Amino acid sequence: MKIERNAFVSLTYQLRLNGAEGELIEETGTENPLEFLFGAGRMLEMFEQKLEGLAAGDNFSFSLSAEDAYGEVNEDAIVDLPKNIFEVNGSIDEELLTVGNTVPMQDAQGNRLNGIVLEVTDETVKMDFNHPLAGDDLHFSGAVLSVREARSEE
Repeated sequence: MKIERNAFVSLTYQLRLNGAEGELIEETGTENPLEFLFGAGRMLEMFEQKLEGLAAGDNFSFSLSAEDAYGEVNEDAIVDLPKNIFEVNGSIDEELLTVGNTVPMQDAQGNRLNGIVLEVTDETVKMDFNHPLAGDDLHFSGAVLSVREARSEE
């Protein structure tokens, strides 16, 4: 069976930044493969387009530009927030507000998002709400382990 809409796919991959020889940032193996329902909108659209039509046993190697992956860095997604919004029961967990930490938050509409702490002052916390891989070109290489029809619960 070939990878197509509503197929359940299992694959291994290596993810590198900026080309096939770039920094390795993520890797799955046969003991912890990436498994997903193809075409369900849970993966990057261009990632799925590059895999479509492959079958179990096929290898793949392709790059996605930042634009086709997580987008370019959006400067509007870097914001200064009042430090007091991080208070819980009248105190702030200073360990939480460490530069480089990822902090789960919610916007005014109730959407969950993660922000990376860039800077902490006495009054504000500078947060970056861009995806951590925004602005990066990505290179995927790996192998398709299996492709099968999805079960109704998947």
